[in-house]
Amino acid sequence: MSIDIAELTVGQEIGGRTIVVTRTDLVKYAGASGDFNPIHWNESFATGVGLPGVIAHGMFTMGAAVQLVTDWAGDPAAVVDFQTRFTKPVPVADTTGTPEPGAVIEVSGAIGALDADAGTARVDLTVVAGGQKVLMKAQAVVRLA
Repeated sequence: MSIDIAELTVGQEIGGRTIVVTRTDLVKYAGASGDFNPIHWNESFATGVGLPGVIAHGMFTMGAAVQLVTDWAGDPAAVVDFQTRFTKPVPVADTTGTPEPGAVIEVSGAIGALDADAGTARVDLTVVAGGQKVLMKAQAVVRLA
């Protein structure tokens, strides 16, 4: 899919996605990333350090959110920059053995800026879990073909 920058407008929505997260997802991510911090898998440890419970890895949340942009762009390499600020943790309840998710992250994106000379679009993401924004200033710069 090729996106024509001339057909984009600031404020135009690129879509949304829902990310269902389970504790199993966190264990898999820990294995893939090497981040075995117990706040991501051990309830008593997480609450003992003042967290509401086990929380998703920040990079897990960030990577899951930017997937909306890579899907829209059609090429992960088109994303030339991605930045965000982490504002709230994503608590993931233990729902092992049930069909219920431990957490749900909602992501939506809109064109925040266009640079025709550079051939780039900035996509601004809204990332919400539990009714709260968990990432702020989540912005991806995409080089368009």
